[in-house]
Amino acid sequence: MNACTTAQRYGTLIGRILLSLIFVISGFSKIAGFAGTAGYMSSKGLPMVEVLLVLTIIIELGSGLMILLGWKARWAALAIFLFVIPVTLIFHAFWAVDPAQTQMQFNNFMKNVAIMGGMLYIIAYGAGPLSLDRESHGR
Repeated sequence: MNACTTAQRYGTLIGRILLSLIFVISGFSKIAGFAGTAGYMSSKGLPMVEVLLVLTIIIELGSGLMILLGWKARWAALAIFLFVIPVTLIFHAFWAVDPAQTQMQFNNFMKNVAIMGGMLYIIAYGAGPLSLDRESHGR
């Protein structure tokens, strides 16, 4: 097995693990801190906070685990990609915060943009060979 093949085989697995961790951990923390998270979401003026929070947990935890395992990873990545768009615009609007928070919110905004890039990569190329779907690279 050459270096390129090794990178393709194990890189996709490691990449999925790294991309999914933020969502799996975040989903679990939202379950544990449901009331606090609901309060924070309310402070942003969101309606039906409890419903949105349950949907958020389902998307983060469910899609995160699907990507981690490589099961229907393209669909999970699409769900996360679409989810991250409004989350980024609502919770990381660096252009509309106190100047003391601008840099932090800009960093979070760009982190989410990078995550969206990773999700587009999974949508385009699948989960890779070490996955439950065992998709070949490039299919």
